[in-house]
Amino acid sequence: MSYAHPEALVSTEWLAAHRDDATIRVVDGSFKMPGVTPTAAQDYRARHIPGAVFFDIDAVADHDSPLPHMLPDAMSFGAAMSELGIGASDHVVVYDSAGVVSATRVWWMLRAFGHEGVAVLDGGLPKWLAEGRPVTAEIPTPTSRLYRIKFRPELVRNKAQITANLTGKTEQVLDARTAERFEGKAPEPWPGRRPGRIPGSLNLPYSRLTNATDKTVVPREELDRRFNEAGVQPDKPVVTSCGSGVTACVLAFGLYLTGREDVAVYDGSWAEWGLPGDTPVATGRAEKS
Repeated sequence: MSYAHPEALVSTEWLAAHRDDATIRVVDGSFKMPGVTPTAAQDYRARHIPGAVFFDIDAVADHDSPLPHMLPDAMSFGAAMSELGIGASDHVVVYDSAGVVSATRVWWMLRAFGHEGVAVLDGGLPKWLAEGRPVTAEIPTPTSRLYRIKFRPELVRNKAQITANLTGKTEQVLDARTAERFEGKAPEPWPGRRPGRIPGSLNLPYSRLTNATDKTVVPREELDRRFNEAGVQPDKPVVTSCGSGVTACVLAFGLYLTGREDVAVYDGSWAEWGLPGDTPVATGRAEKS
């Protein structure tokens, strides 16, 4: 069984053959947690796929929000894409330095602002390097392009919507964090956040969607099996969540590959929900609904 959206995932072989095409824009969407050095931007400046521009998740964000890398407004996003030389009709291929992780956040952000021509590089930079393909330290100077925005609110959820869903239960919430963090047994890397999970949520660690050896996405039948094992119902919309809205996009991407069109991302994720306050938190082992 093939992916329902095979165009959303391109191989290293395909990119090697097409990266110089006029309509292809290669984007490095690598991300690291605050305080980790070298930073993703420093890694990019030292080594990246030739022609790739750097999409800084922390820079292309809402800087008025106290939460990490929240979606910016449409005008700011469009300006950032124009500066990166990305046009609305371009075919964007995103990769990251971990395999298939933060590249999916860039994929989701572009789709949330109406860009359909975007794909993720299967296996990311690790696979590209393992195959001996070229990298460079040369920073491209892209030509500014016109970027049109068509925001898609159905792909985004906020705290108020998640709160309403606690009683309405119209959507399944699927958490991409490790089981230890989901169950409240491990401390949160984001300072000041309570341990635990959104009550009623399901858990599928994002790393289970990729192969440990080459960081490529598991086959379609494996995706179906792992979502099913996590308790995801096929006929009920899904909202994915994680620590700060990055690895939640891995799950959203995996669900998209299986054909799901009814998936949104909780942008604030645990960085918002886990703050001290009145949001309810569950701990311990969760039952599948």
